[in-house]
Amino acid sequence: MKDLFLFSDLIYHSHSFVYVFHFLLVVVLIVLVAKMSSSKMQLVPRGVQNIVEAYLEGVMSMSQNTLGSEKLARKYLPLVATIGLVVFFGNAIGIIPGFESPTSSLNLTLTLALIVFFYYHFEGIRENGFFKYFKHFMGPSKILAPLMFPIEIISHISRIISLSFRLFGNIKGDDLFLLVMLTLAPFFAPLPAYALLTLMAVLQAFIFMMLTLVYLAGAVIIEEH
Repeated sequence: MKDLFLFSDLIYHSHSFVYVFHFLLVVVLIVLVAKMSSSKMQLVPRGVQNIVEAYLEGVMSMSQNTLGSEKLARKYLPLVATIGLVVFFGNAIGIIPGFESPTSSLNLTLTLALIVFFYYHFEGIRENGFFKYFKHFMGPSKILAPLMFPIEIISHISRIISLSFRLFGNIKGDDLFLLVMLTLAPFFAPLPAYALLTLMAVLQAFIFMMLTLVYLAGAVIIEEH
């Protein structure tokens, strides 16, 4: 995106600064949305409160269906909902001319993937105990255990790559697509692209949240494997 004007370049021209600037901007936006939705709580929600409550209810329903328990859904709601907001705003901000998606940087996507990776293992060990948790990596048969255990370890490590590179690759591709459209026809052609990229921003946030829930379910509900 070097050839596209960015507002952050007016302050300091550096790839690292561009990433940090836009990530902090996403954080500020999320804090503002949280503040606006909770500053004047109403029994009948309106405006931003209505949107945020609908979002949280949707995440809660999705979590309960995946985890199979309202208790677990409420427990992991803060993590999953926050990840969804970070990914969505991180995706969507790059659609606005003059800004760049922080999720188009591997720095953010890899960080989010590592947070999910370590957290679901931590929860799995806390819920089931260290030995019981890693015992289920060996599969149902003792004979296959020497084969299953390294396969499971590789499978779990590959989740870091899957989570981080899927999001990074999709958003980076979206940014390049928008750059081409703005370069070729800056007034008319990008209009359908904005609708498509907004849909992709929502879709990628949903996929990241859903995979987080699936990994958590696989870690804490061993008996149902």
